[in-house]
Amino acid sequence: MRNSFFAALVLGATLLAYLPSLGGAFIWNDGDYVTAPALRSLGGLARIWTQVGVTQQYYPLLHSAFWVQHRLWGDHPLGYHMVTLLLHALSALLFARVLRRLFAGLPAQARPPDGTEWLAALLFALHPVHVESVAWITEQKNTTSTALYLASALLYLRFDEGRRPSAYAAALALFACSLACKTVTATLPAALLVSFWWVRGRIDWRRDVLPLAPWLLLGAAAGLFSGWVERHYVGAQGTEFDIPANERALVAGRAVWFYLCSLAWPSGLNFVYPRWSVDPAVWWQWLFPLGVLAAGAALWAARGRSRGPLAAFLIFVGSLFPALGFVNLYGARYSWVWDHWQYLPDLAPIALAAAGLAAGWRRLAPHQHRLGLALAGALLVVLAALTWAHCGMFRDDETLYRETLRRNPASWLAHTNLGTLLWSTPGRSDDAIAEYEAALRLEPDYAMSHYNLGLALSKMPGRLEDAVAQYQEAIRLKPDYVDARNNLGAALTAMPGRLDDAIAQLQEALRLRPDIAEAHYNLALTLSRAPGRLDESVAEYREALRLRPVYPEAHNDLGAALSAMPGRLDDAIAEYNEALRLNPDYAPAWRNLGAALFNQGKIPQAVEAFQRALILLPGSADAHYVLGLALLKLPGRTDDAVAQLEEALRLAPDFPAAQAALAEALGRPR
Repeated sequence: MRNSFFAALVLGATLLAYLPSLGGAFIWNDGDYVTAPALRSLGGLARIWTQVGVTQQYYPLLHSAFWVQHRLWGDHPLGYHMVTLLLHALSALLFARVLRRLFAGLPAQARPPDGTEWLAALLFALHPVHVESVAWITEQKNTTSTALYLASALLYLRFDEGRRPSAYAAALALFACSLACKTVTATLPAALLVSFWWVRGRIDWRRDVLPLAPWLLLGAAAGLFSGWVERHYVGAQGTEFDIPANERALVAGRAVWFYLCSLAWPSGLNFVYPRWSVDPAVWWQWLFPLGVLAAGAALWAARGRSRGPLAAFLIFVGSLFPALGFVNLYGARYSWVWDHWQYLPDLAPIALAAAGLAAGWRRLAPHQHRLGLALAGALLVVLAALTWAHCGMFRDDETLYRETLRRNPASWLAHTNLGTLLWSTPGRSDDAIAEYEAALRLEPDYAMSHYNLGLALSKMPGRLEDAVAQYQEAIRLKPDYVDARNNLGAALTAMPGRLDDAIAQLQEALRLRPDIAEAHYNLALTLSRAPGRLDESVAEYREALRLRPVYPEAHNDLGAALSAMPGRLDDAIAEYNEALRLNPDYAPAWRNLGAALFNQGKIPQAVEAFQRALILLPGSADAHYVLGLALLKLPGRTDDAVAQLEEALRLAPDFPAAQAALAEALGRPR
């Protein structure tokens, strides 16, 4: 009953502290983890397991879990938040069970007081530094993998007691599952060995090391493969990741102290921290790694008195190792440290802190025990309150980026992402451009910021040349930037005398990635404007449609190309009809269909098509003009034609063709 009470306390306190996170929206890269449309079928589920690169990272069990969740609640974030929160609470409960088994193996005089494991579980569950891992749906990989990590550890401890093969097999299976969710859990076998040394004072080759040898090999293989995926699919390679070993050591030393300080004093927590400069010539920067080595040496010297602090230190630093800068991680492009990178490593120092607090409580006089409990309770309440408050930062994208910038004004990533968000908001184009420009002032060598600014400028009147300059700078910084080449080609197409340059950029984009339907479409559009290249244009339109069958714009423009070829008007009409089948509200297809029918002499059908276009584009002078032309061909509709042509001229007074048509209409007898 006592354990049930504490388990209920952990669960209830966790749910209460994180209650604000349940109202959060999807943020930043959640769309890379919540199952993409192309993967939502059973075939997509198979691709998650068999095809590297179809998901953000190759964590097939994690993405299978997201696949199942999408079947349950689709694109509604509440369900994902609830699962992540419950997994966090489950990890806290499993943490308590693991500590209880480890404590039971210690000599009686060395065991922490009863309840220490529950204090550790509450500290882990309520600490605000873990909010990022719980309130950010992407980091369900943290909560899932950690729960599996702890469940595997618990079963292995049972195996260690009774040597039952079934317990070993189950523990190994859970370990493999944790690796399939996040490979930081590869550190589990090493953590178990350190734990056995802490409990027993020695490591036995046959009892301890040999059974874990397959685990060590499996973890090493998973870690190496994950690093390869990070480099070749996520993008953690290039000159910005060519960091010398001495600089990596400086990053690692400072990161260890940063994470310990965040755990001990969780003030100023942020989504993106300033990325400090690393310079081996600055002597004081070496104090961080030297301090880590000195701390390790001091704890080693004190192991005769207590092995616990050294064990916690080794597990903490060992679990952090993949995130200390020795391995290329794409997130290091923005900051050397992230709160979610310390989620799993925090288990060890939290266990040590709980044991220290409990030992201090035990040393109090009996009449002071209530005071000790009150202080521990106050600490937990403060942590829960900080967690509640920090959850608000993750409510939605704009809140996240603005709060990040308030705490870290130098975050060019937050400026870039806020710009992208504002660009998608009607009437905020100028604000978006200001954010992109701020990002480039902070980080002028970031190709994506140049690309985003170019994309925004290309939509602004009179800014096409500026957009081209930004695309070109993005390509200079990243020559294989396919999207930048594609958009540069599209921009050059709209500029007089630049068709050849546009074609060259689009062909290079397709050389780099032949499977981009939009690039084939843009190339087709460009070729259609080049003399004598209409056949090539049609071929590119067809390739775009092969890659993306649901592409009404491509069907419409293919129809326009076919209509310019002798004897292909029926084929053109078929393409227009297919565009309208896919999107009945696509006004350009109605306009083009009307023109094709008009050229075939099917005037009533043409009038109907033009009227549909006009309903969709009521302020279009061209739509009024073509409808007026068609009405002139029908007996008794001259007045209607005049009305349409007059409206076209009202909307566009300088419209010579409409003026000529109106003059003809007015000259007819009524």
